[in-house]
Amino acid sequence: MRLTQYSNFTLRTLQLVALRAPEIVTVDDVARAHRISKAHLVKVAGELARRGYIETIRGRRGGMRLARPAEQITVGEIIRWTEAPLELVECFNAETNTCPLLGVCHLSRGLHRAMRAFLSVLDDMTIADIALNKSALLDRLDGRDQAASALLPVGAQ
Repeated sequence: MRLTQYSNFTLRTLQLVALRAPEIVTVDDVARAHRISKAHLVKVAGELARRGYIETIRGRRGGMRLARPAEQITVGEIIRWTEAPLELVECFNAETNTCPLLGVCHLSRGLHRAMRAFLSVLDDMTIADIALNKSALLDRLDGRDQAASALLPVGAQ
């Protein structure tokens, strides 16, 4: 399974907001820290606010902060809406399925089990969990850990 760029940017945004809490974080902060396009992040931030994950503060000193405690936001719930619909194969969607093996295929059953297991792991992981090693993450994002970040491939930093 491969997550979309949108899911990746959404999780990175939530992680940085959690890392910097209680400070206000701007879209520019996220763009700069992760070297991502601000245009993509504006869309992400807008949707996070609309869905109640972040609170936006307008004005000169504005930005965003978590609207709920990081411990109450699971990675699984984020992935479910950013990746919806989660259809690994055609037979996952009864309305568009054309496979004649529906209902008797062991591959389909296995893929359903795998999807449930994948989501189960992500449901046990919160935004607080992905921000747990705060010092190491902030050192890397703020460029204080240059030696280690130089070893990572572009996009993995």
